[in-house]
Amino acid sequence: MLLVLILALAALAAAILRLWSYRVQLLEMARILEETPAESNLRLTVRMPGPAPRRLCQAVNARLEEGRQLRLETRNREQELKYTMACISHDIRTPLAGAMGYLQLMEGAPDRQGEYLGIVQKRLEELEALLEELFLYTRLQGGSLPLECREMAALPPLWEALAEFYPQLEAAGVEPELRFDRENITVWASPPALDRVYRNLIANALRHGGGGLVISGGDREIWFSNPLPPGTRPDPAHLFDRFYQGNPSRTKGGAGLGLSIVRELMERMGGQVSAEITGDTLRIKLSLPQHPKG
Repeated sequence: MLLVLILALAALAAAILRLWSYRVQLLEMARILEETPAESNLRLTVRMPGPAPRRLCQAVNARLEEGRQLRLETRNREQELKYTMACISHDIRTPLAGAMGYLQLMEGAPDRQGEYLGIVQKRLEELEALLEELFLYTRLQGGSLPLECREMAALPPLWEALAEFYPQLEAAGVEPELRFDRENITVWASPPALDRVYRNLIANALRHGGGGLVISGGDREIWFSNPLPPGTRPDPAHLFDRFYQGNPSRTKGGAGLGLSIVRELMERMGGQVSAEITGDTLRIKLSLPQHPKG
């Protein structure tokens, strides 16, 4: 009986010592957590035997990692937002400043009011196009722009887009060269979205190209090729990133959203877009979406 009592007391003492050890280590873990900065990459270790303390330590470390990742994502979003606002501010301010400047010039040159009003109108049209682009991109990112795709002829919207851009193409001295094996190419697409894709690619060639535009293709793809201006060599890997500018000076206008919208629309319709540079020529390929059951 005495032996049993002694063994029981020994077991109780061991349990108390273990609990005390647990308490000490848990208090130490709590102290470390309280004193560690939020941005730290802290990882807790445990010296207590048994699966329960290890599971506790693993759970705490998992929560710490989740918190670290959340802080990192928040910081990245904040930096991205700052960059976005800086780009938007710059691109909105540029046409507005131009319009305001010519309005002020009109006060001192009444005989040139017609000329200056034409320039002001052009600057305001640039601003309108920029805001339309920003609004479209916002809707695409927010998922509030449903695309109703159907099988349709791929080239008639391209002819219409080229006709719409004819005055700008003629003013820039650009005569598009069309090379297609046949004209009865079909595509699974949303008509407004495909029209926007074509118009953005033509506008990109006008704004950032070095003169000249070749549009070619076949059953499954359409290529837009234009020479690059001297000293300009954009990175094809980033060409479709939003606000990307192959010309860092951003003197050619635009928000740098046109090609990003092209990629977003093509992927939403089930197609793809890619770019490559061959010599001094930028070539953008549209991989045309086909019927999902085709």
